[in-house]
Amino acid sequence: MTPKPLSKTLLLAGALAFGLAFAPARAASLDIDNATIAEVDAALNSGKLTSEQLVGLYLKRIAAYDKQGPTINAVILLNPKAMDEARALDKERKEKGPRSPIHGIPIVLKDNYNTYDLPTTAGSQLLHGSIPPGDAFVVKKLRDAGAIVLAKVNLSEFAGCCGGGGRPAVPNGFSSEGGQTRNPHDLTKGPSGSSGGTGAGIAAAFAQFGLGTDTGGSIRGPSSANGIVGLKPTRGLMSRAGIVPLALSFDTGGPMARNVYDVAVSLGIMTGVDPADPATQASAGKFDTDYTKYLKKGALKGARIGVARDFFKQNADTDRVMEASIAKLKELGATVIDPVNYPEYLLQARQSLLMMVVNSEFKVQIADYLATLKPGFPRTLGELAAKAADPATAYRSPEKRDGLKNVDETALDVNDPLFITARDQGLALVRQNVLDLFAKYKLDALVYPTSPRPAAPITPPPPGSAPLGGSATGIANMSGFPDLIVPAGMSSDGLPVTISFFGPAWSEAKLLGYGYDFEQATMARVLPKHTPALPSDVVKY
Repeated sequence: MTPKPLSKTLLLAGALAFGLAFAPARAASLDIDNATIAEVDAALNSGKLTSEQLVGLYLKRIAAYDKQGPTINAVILLNPKAMDEARALDKERKEKGPRSPIHGIPIVLKDNYNTYDLPTTAGSQLLHGSIPPGDAFVVKKLRDAGAIVLAKVNLSEFAGCCGGGGRPAVPNGFSSEGGQTRNPHDLTKGPSGSSGGTGAGIAAAFAQFGLGTDTGGSIRGPSSANGIVGLKPTRGLMSRAGIVPLALSFDTGGPMARNVYDVAVSLGIMTGVDPADPATQASAGKFDTDYTKYLKKGALKGARIGVARDFFKQNADTDRVMEASIAKLKELGATVIDPVNYPEYLLQARQSLLMMVVNSEFKVQIADYLATLKPGFPRTLGELAAKAADPATAYRSPEKRDGLKNVDETALDVNDPLFITARDQGLALVRQNVLDLFAKYKLDALVYPTSPRPAAPITPPPPGSAPLGGSATGIANMSGFPDLIVPAGMSSDGLPVTISFFGPAWSEAKLLGYGYDFEQATMARVLPKHTPALPSDVVKY
């Protein structure tokens, strides 16, 4: 029996199948400017990429952009042993397997995190060369998980202490130890404070992720100004032991990265109860070691999201991006409650309450930290102020010099009844007000523009001339509640705008889910124009 001829369709299908079967496989690649920790880890596990190569790729970007080219100047100090550590971790991966998803991955630290092998200066030349007695608790956890500290990065000196009171402000992104950090999106703009070096460095892809600290917005302002993801966790979720303090009633560390996934991974590695930080006792039974399981598309569906309208109408571009973001939240299935307004007295009093507590606590707590250092460094705020004023020091920040002296002379004693009332009753009232808002509207989260205006110029305005309004970030510190920042869009002149997802205590899992859902639907982050991709950024294998 003669077989029937094959149809043209079958012949074509067969030819295509044959061609696909024998065609050379399409080369896979990894773009370090955009890759998540999961993608980098997969490349490392495949053997197609090594940690030594990865460190080299990030060092190329730092060499191209930090001290030359646009001179972002985010880095205070490179770790001279980073490459040796990478080689050792490559060997360990090959012989024993990875310790964690961040095994052999380079990170940067704000230079107020203690590191046993690198100086920790808090951005101050007054602490130049100070090697602390050991790693901060969370730095040790990251290193134990295999992270490589690639660099210590710049910050507002002493995390931004000692301003206000009608005195000229320190330039946006300046410290006496690290100098001036620039915003990689616009070199005339600052990176915001106080974690400006981390914000600028991560936006410019100088490492996979970084750590900042936050007392009144110091993770969230730089995340917004530089257009990256950042998280201020619930107070007590991350230990502050080994971090130079500003005000422990508000202080927390937190991760900063180019995507929500990396924030979730790093957060889970750093959580845990630390006997050296009593605030972490409250996290027992509430923290997680893997927040990536909450990152799902569809997380916003059915969520009740309030819009904090008190922080709009300060910049047309910011408002435009926020309105588009609110529309996207609705499109993703969220129930949006709009508007939600804070009590007027809270809006009026929040900054003065925060600064009163900060100044008083800094005076005492910086002395506690200085007492842990080797001989030869100041031991009190007064000694810091005196050394800054000594001509022999050649201190490079006259604004900070005056601020240190002012706070030393005027801060309320921590035993003063007014301070105790502010700390114990004022902060409790703020916390209850926020909880009442969440209960009244049955909210899962509040959203607001992280910064009501895009990145500000490096040169600050004269005292008293800044426009009224301001951000809501301090409310998260005074309540102790978490706040997640996600890129939302760009201004008409190319500056990032971000959205904040603010929730009650221990709601990081929900917030990360909401932020991830929004991020995946918008993909609004952009690589800064002054630190573009290098040919070496893409690894093909």
